[in-house]
Amino acid sequence: MKFVVSSTELLNRLQSINRVINSKNTLPILDNFLFRLNSGILEITASDLETTFTTSLTIENVTEEGEVAIPARLLTDTLKEFSEQPLTFTVNKSNLSVEIQWSSGKSNIPGANPEDYPTLPQLRDEKRQEIEMPADLLFEGINKTLFATADDELRPVMNGIYFDFTTDMLTFVASDAHKLVRYQRKDINMPTAAAFILPKKPASLLKAILPKEINNVKLEFDDKNVSFTLPSYKLVCRLIEGVYPSYNSVIPTSNPNKVIVNRVELLNSVRRVSNFSNHASNLIKIKLSGNELVSYAQDLDFSISGHDRVTCQYEGDDMEIGFKSTFLVEILSNIGSESVMLELADPTRAGLILPFEDDSENENLVMLLMPMMIGA
Repeated sequence: MKFVVSSTELLNRLQSINRVINSKNTLPILDNFLFRLNSGILEITASDLETTFTTSLTIENVTEEGEVAIPARLLTDTLKEFSEQPLTFTVNKSNLSVEIQWSSGKSNIPGANPEDYPTLPQLRDEKRQEIEMPADLLFEGINKTLFATADDELRPVMNGIYFDFTTDMLTFVASDAHKLVRYQRKDINMPTAAAFILPKKPASLLKAILPKEINNVKLEFDDKNVSFTLPSYKLVCRLIEGVYPSYNSVIPTSNPNKVIVNRVELLNSVRRVSNFSNHASNLIKIKLSGNELVSYAQDLDFSISGHDRVTCQYEGDDMEIGFKSTFLVEILSNIGSESVMLELADPTRAGLILPFEDDSENENLVMLLMPMMIGA
């Protein structure tokens, strides 16, 4: 196996897929990238058994094709030290050693047997479904929901993004039981209803590469695995098994108290006041009266307190409600509109935070945040 490749292009591809590899692997072979060169196409694969990420690039200068596993960390650390230049990879078939030559020197890296590398899981034809969607649509769905996923060992279904396909729309859902995000797209649908739960790790990997893509993403899934195919990448991962909670049933529909406020002004106000909240609870109180929204926090242990005021449009009775400031900051940071609408029922029920200006008639975004009890 012998070929020439650009140092920067190779490093960029390796850095994209390198995040799959765990710091500690049960199988030593998983500490490696799998290089496979065939018909002028170099495929590089990284895997942790649950998720497999492959990138491919065209190689014009090929002397001999083949495959080998190369230590991932050593290779990426080496490539970081190069400026843009061609690198010549030569693999010794007898001992699998990898020689890398550049303009002023060379190195030798011990390779591993490519046959030890795990094979890509195959989707079952009888359960397989597929759909194509624009890369920017998939990115928006993941980007708007990923932050709300949980880290709950007892309820693994909450640790991913729920893709809910119907004949009318695609709904992305994420929740950690304290906050919930539901993002609907009416411009994507399936002939029949289908659903799956995408784990957090592959969702994060997709979020990193999708902004660079301008083509459609081919999505294929069965009851066990899902595959995302892009022009230069392919990600296959095991789905989270289980039944996702009925998310629509927890979204309150009767919310007589409505606030319209500038999103950035509210976000900055909450951030300022949160510095004075108790570090254990992060409780911040929101008081609504007239056309005024006052954020208030205190920490009695350190005898500190702070409040901040922003103007708003408010329809409803005067009320005070408590939220965890870190969650409120996360939600406000993940809404793109200039203004937001808060829909509230009473201090004991969940509040809804919605973009006041809809970006598109095909989009619908709802964020829900559970209140905190305001102690005496």
